[in-house]
Amino acid sequence: MRSSTIQAGLAQRARIVLLAANGLTNIEIATRVGVSRPTVTSWRARYDRGGIGGLSDQARSGRPRTIDHRKIVAATLKAPPNKLGVTHWSSRLLAAHLRIGDATVARAWREYGVAPWRAETFTFSTDHVLHRPELVAKLTDAVGLYLPPPQNAVVLCVDEK
Repeated sequence: MRSSTIQAGLAQRARIVLLAANGLTNIEIATRVGVSRPTVTSWRARYDRGGIGGLSDQARSGRPRTIDHRKIVAATLKAPPNKLGVTHWSSRLLAAHLRIGDATVARAWREYGVAPWRAETFTFSTDHVLHRPELVAKLTDAVGLYLPPPQNAVVLCVDEK
């Protein structure tokens, strides 16, 4: 429940179950957690049926994703064309380049924690790309380790400065 690395919804569901285990009523739990009573009832029932696993998100209905977010992130790692005159992609520029919606690009970046607008952590220098074409390949290899790292791998980041 106190973990900072799990989804907020899962932490909230764990809190509901823990408060129920402490004997609080559904109304008291709803008030403390800030949800409706039917929400408390629903999560308690799912916990009763499936234990801890019952608190996880289930597959949602709707059309399945057709665009691979990994491909969007990979495109983000490539420098924008020089004709655009920018050092990094914006969601709208990359979306136009890939012929997809900018909200789709933003979702992919959120999913992978990519923030190309943060100059101190993610910038292409256009003159470096022009003079050192291998820079993009090296950068793609290095950043690729983080998205996600290989199984049983230790990933270290060292700033040459």
